Amino acid sequence: MTNLPAPLRDPAPMLESALQEWGGHADLWIFGYGSLIWRPDFDYAERRPAKVHGWHRALKMWSRINRGTPECPGLVFGMLSGGSCRGMVFRVDKAHARQVMINLWQREMVTAVYDPRWLLCHTPHGPVRALAFTLSRKSPNHTGELPDHEYCRIFAQARGRYGTTRDYAQATYEELRKHGIHDRALARLIALAQKEA
Repeated sequence: MTNLPAPLRDPAPMLESALQEWGGHADLWIFGYGSLIWRPDFDYAERRPAKVHGWHRALKMWSRINRGTPECPGLVFGMLSGGSCRGMVFRVDKAHARQVMINLWQREMVTAVYDPRWLLCHTPHGPVRALAFTLSRKSPNHTGELPDHEYCRIFAQARGRYGTTRDYAQATYEELRKHGIHDRALARLIALAQKEA
């Protein structure tokens, strides 16, 4: 099951579509719900806490490059439909936005697994429309439901070009807590991994 091939999609048309939807007439907003919160890798003019309705953060996406390998896939977060998600929105000056999006595509869309969407994000200073990377349950990279022992095995074994799945999950958990965001599902997985370590 874990060695399913990544979907064969060309990320270039998806980038062009996202750039067209943005339009270039205003600053760009990006919604971060995982590693973008603690490692955005781009300069931003403003950062705000934000909440999205209709989507939730889930550690249910196979990673065969960043946090695992084809032989031992790791996990990364995706945004799945349903529920709600608290994270951060970043405002990027429109003069730099195109290059930021190109760089984001090189980081997040290596295998074009995400479905980029423009989502309404509620912030303390009003709503903004932000780019977010969502995941379809129909994607071959969606794990479906995993038993606890499988999470423990992945946390113990999976490592990719950016490090281990466990470190990725831990860093996200700690950064969320810094911002007063409590993710019960992630807290349970972190506790599980610590118990098994």
